[in-house]
Amino acid sequence: MSSETPPSLNLPREITPLRILIVEDDPMMQLGLEQSLAAQPEITIVGQAEDGYMGVEAAKKLRPDLVVMDIGLPRLDGIAATEQIKAALPDVRVVMLTSHTTEQEIIAALSSGADAYCIKGADVERLLKAIAAAAEGATYLDPQIGRQVIKHLSPPSPAANANNLSQREMEVLKLIVEGYSNPEIASALYLSANTVKTHVRGIMNKLAVDDRVQAAVVALRSGWV
Repeated sequence: MSSETPPSLNLPREITPLRILIVEDDPMMQLGLEQSLAAQPEITIVGQAEDGYMGVEAAKKLRPDLVVMDIGLPRLDGIAATEQIKAALPDVRVVMLTSHTTEQEIIAALSSGADAYCIKGADVERLLKAIAAAAEGATYLDPQIGRQVIKHLSPPSPAANANNLSQREMEVLKLIVEGYSNPEIASALYLSANTVKTHVRGIMNKLAVDDRVQAAVVALRSGWV
């Protein structure tokens, strides 16, 4: 998890510095995460924990903005730890960073309240996308596991129709599917952050979905991207 020139998160000023707790039992992975994330000026590492129980206690004590959580932890796994953290601190965002990619674990992790799911071994940029999306209140799915989740979700609403979307909304939707955060979409399409938010709301309304992940699912299942 290293990068010579890690990109900026481009987070809104009101949510920086982003206070992050790392829950990871592999010492080398833990060190790599700390070095990669600490290199971001918008991030402050407030603590680390080596198992699920310690992670829950650290979250309650430190009250971070976001937790980067492994699934395969000693004593208490990351899924159960996420459930406990969310129950005690519902506003804390959780990014699952794991090598676990079975359908059962993915669905269980998302059901536990995790806000993002990122696969270990991915580049730092992908992890930063997951962190940025979660920090802004969105949901992020690693492209490697997105299609595994699709078949467990209900089919798109009959009202979902690509013809309902404007050309600009389709451009925004394609970037959502690729895991872009709102600031990244704004930069890619030369739009303001507020304009992007308006387009995202319009997309969700027209597709009759509740969040960005569901919008991406509709796009993928319908073959639009």
